[in-house]
Amino acid sequence: MARRKQRRAEEPAEELSVHELIEGPTQDLTAARNAVASAGDAPGQSPAETQDLSGLAAEVTRDLSGPAAEITRDLSAVAGTAVRPVAGAGERVRIDLPRMPAAGALYRRALLGALPGMGGRRGPELPEVELGVGGVTVDRAHLADYDRVCGFRLADRLPATYPHVLGFPLALRLMTAAEFPIPLTGVVHVANRITVHRPVEAGETLDFRTYAEHLRPHERGRQLDVVLIGAVGGEEVWRGVSTYLGKERQAGGGARRDRGDRPASPAASAQWRVTPRVGTDYARVSGDHNPIHTSRLGARLFGFPRPIAHGMWSMARCLAALDGRLPEAYTVGVSFKLPVPLPSTVAFSATATGGAWDFALHDARSGGPQLVGTVR
Repeated sequence: MARRKQRRAEEPAEELSVHELIEGPTQDLTAARNAVASAGDAPGQSPAETQDLSGLAAEVTRDLSGPAAEITRDLSAVAGTAVRPVAGAGERVRIDLPRMPAAGALYRRALLGALPGMGGRRGPELPEVELGVGGVTVDRAHLADYDRVCGFRLADRLPATYPHVLGFPLALRLMTAAEFPIPLTGVVHVANRITVHRPVEAGETLDFRTYAEHLRPHERGRQLDVVLIGAVGGEEVWRGVSTYLGKERQAGGGARRDRGDRPASPAASAQWRVTPRVGTDYARVSGDHNPIHTSRLGARLFGFPRPIAHGMWSMARCLAALDGRLPEAYTVGVSFKLPVPLPSTVAFSATATGGAWDFALHDARSGGPQLVGTVR
């Protein structure tokens, strides 16, 4: 009996495409959100800091209106915050924070904001705001831990996906603002593009800035891009663009696409066993503790039969398989297709054409596409 149960647990979960994930039944998540919010009241954890703004002197040289003004007032509650216009960026305002935000508090903020009467009014447009944090250093022990979890060789050179982890709390702070047009809860990460302008070493100090752009209709809601930029000494060395989809009841993008017949899966060059520990280990090194990746109950509450791997882990694992065969500077782009259930076995395939790569990740049993990517 025990063996039979274990085999059932090892079987791949029912295939869910991105469209099926966002079209799934709408559930009442209040109980789950209350549970997570209550966890934020545990000893040693404090809610996001709020202070009286009357004693702060922010240098704002012009009138700010709408969502940008609300986010500016909110973020100016942290002592040491500087506010200024962004040269050459239209109406965008730059807000420099004194330190990187804490991701855990931001997730609690997002879940609390999803409760009735606590979310405030979401703006119809993207706020013209750019957030920045300077002087971010690399903890080599954390880098080594990340390398092990994602399959990279231990080295002082940062993997292409590692600056995303370093700067993600800043992007998360932007996305959890009450006026941000798409709520973080229920958002789907559908694509990611990273440009490495030059190799970045662990001893270098990075300055990050982030902003959102290209809010656009989609057949199931709205999409937008969150841009995260890493610079060293004023020179941009890394850029990541994360595309997110927010499901909305009244979508504005037209009829659903016909996905047609599934193309044949390419021949696999490797197979990887993805265990439940991948979800918990990547959550630990990335700070992304979304329960759909770490908890069977949490995954079910959000419509998944069991936990799924982080999309950025899948991207990183594919790049790790190409480690040592990539140029000094390149752009890697991926589209996330079917989720990778935990546990499961995935098949990796890669084809080189000149200096370019095309790669993919498929379910080893069903052949369902989970990720497709290119390096150029």
